[in-house]
Parts: sequence; C-alpha cells; structure tokens
Amino acid sequence: MSGAMSAEAAIGVIGAGAWGTALATMLAADGTPVMLWARDRALADEIADTRVNSRYLPGVQLAREIATTSDMARLAHLPVLLVVSPAQHLGTVLSGLPAGDAPRDLVLCAKGIEAGTGRLMPQVARNVCPHDALAVLSGPTFAREVAMGLPTAITLACEGGQQQWARLSALLARPAFRPYYTDDIVGAEIGGAVKNVLAIACGVVEGLQLGENARAALIARGYAEMARFGVKMGARLETLSGLSGMGDLVLTCASRASRNYALGCALGQGLTMQEALAGKATVAEGAHTAPVLDALARKVGVSMPIVEAVCRLLAGKAPAHAVVTGLLARPLKAELSGFGVAD
Repeated sequence: MSGAMSAEAAIGVIGAGAWGTALATMLAADGTPVMLWARDRALADEIADTRVNSRYLPGVQLAREIATTSDMARLAHLPVLLVVSPAQHLGTVLSGLPAGDAPRDLVLCAKGIEAGTGRLMPQVARNVCPHDALAVLSGPTFAREVAMGLPTAITLACEGGQQQWARLSALLARPAFRPYYTDDIVGAEIGGAVKNVLAIACGVVEGLQLGENARAALIARGYAEMARFGVKMGARLETLSGLSGMGDLVLTCASRASRNYALGCALGQGLTMQEALAGKATVAEGAHTAPVLDALARKVGVSMPIVEAVCRLLAGKAPAHAVVTGLLARPLKAELSGFGVAD
C-alpha cells in the first residue's frame, strides 16, 4: 500500500501520467480526498514519499489529500472514477478493475481510437464494464496548466443525461475548472481523437517553417475533416464546434506543449518517427490514432486528405515536404457544402 489519507477518497483517478496527476491535483486543491492509481508500484511509492510525480509532471507539488496505490482493488468501491490511461491500454486497464458494490460513474479522459478494432473509448469501456455509467471529459487542456489552477473549460459528455451531469458536475467543477454539459459522447470522443492527428500535421508546418498562414489554413481544413467524419459517425456538429472539437484543435495545433504537435515539428525537421519518439516517457496518441482513423474514414466513405497525408508521413512513405506538396496540389473547389464542411 502506498500513500494513505485520513479521509475516505471521494474520487479515484486511474492513470498517473501527466494528465491523471494534473486532474488529481486539481480535484484535491480544495481538500477533496483523491485516490490516484499508478500501474507502476515504484511510481506510486515515489509520489507518496516525495509528493511529486517527477517522471510525468515534475515540479508540481501534490497535496496530502492525494493517496497513491498500484492496487486496483482499492478503487473498486469508489462511486466516481476518472479513467486517464492511454487510449491503447484502456481495455486492458479496465479489465483489472473489480466490480463495485453498485454501479459507478466512469469518466473517460483518454483521447484516441483503439488500434485493431477501431472502437471509440466508450465502446471499449462498455465492453469491459457493462454495468457502469459512462461519461467523457474532453476539451482544450494542457496538464501542467490544470495542475497550476489556471482557468480551464471542458466538455463533460454524459450518456446518462441531466441526472448524471448533476452529480458529476457537482464533484468535478472547481472555480478554475469549468465543465459544460452535453449528452453527445460520440462527438466529444471524436473531437478529442481527431485533433491529435491534425496536431501532428500542424507541427509539420512549423517544422518546415511554412508560416502562420499555412497553419491557420490547416486548422480550418482539418476542422472540416473532423466535422465530416464526426457527423458521419453520429456526432452532432455543434459538439464538434465546441470545446471538445474546435477548442481542443486550436490548443493542440499551436504549441509544442502538445506532444502530437511536437512530434509533427520533429518530422517536419526531417527526423523519422522512431527518432522523434526515442526517449520520450509520454505517448503522442495521434501516431496510434492516425492509421485507425484513416481506415475508418475510408470504410464510411469520408474524405480526410490531411489524415491520409499524416499516415503517409508516419509510415515513412514520403518526406514531409512531399506530403505538403501533395496537399497543395489537390484540385481547387468550393470551400463550403450544405453544412459547411466540404472536402
């Protein structure tokens, strides 16, 4: 057993990476007891002893109200669990979560599409935890800023509607952490997944030093791809226009603090994907999502040329400058269709 608290935890956080640690820090800032689970027992013990997650969020002091554990059973009874494990590990991690005494709220905070199956995170979670209520937390968030208490707004998509929203928003909202409600969990998930791939493309623009005009154009055309795909998959366009879509896209396509954007910069500067990812403790989820997203888009008949270009680059099929040249050579056409997202 790692860190222990005098009060019973009200919320559990599954995943002690940068984002999970930041969420735990934000929630505990007002004295709320939080249980933070780390797969690595050594990491759980280190955080308990030093009150710092030096591996994933160095320099941020963790409150004493945060207990740490590597024993998933200690979280099983908690009524609300924030699931922050990387998208590609979500199913495996949740399969180790014992059934609770009553249905729980699982708030999915990972952004991606499962490789091999093409499933969104709610589909993965529903398969493993069929009796728990699902919600999706997504939006423009850098972990360090959330941990520092800087103003942040997110989408909280609740499959259980207003009743689930009422209990979750009461637990999660803080003066500087503002959730907005929707029941469109598909839209919230797709926005968070697609923007990771588009952030890689925007990083390439910086790596090639193509300028701000090019990046602005790519964000706008990337959003069009996100909207086309999302609507086809059952998302609502207004969700994709909000915090979990356009908001997250703008944030991650403009800063090297985004792992996906930083990966794109490195690729634009001529590094291979293996060279760009070497020695990184954290995951650029867009690298995993891109080929799955491309395959899904083709399957449902949606044109996503920027996503296709990122896939070619990641697979080493063409250098960055050739990929960009190919995008610029596409046929000229009208910008807008009936709902504003022509290909």
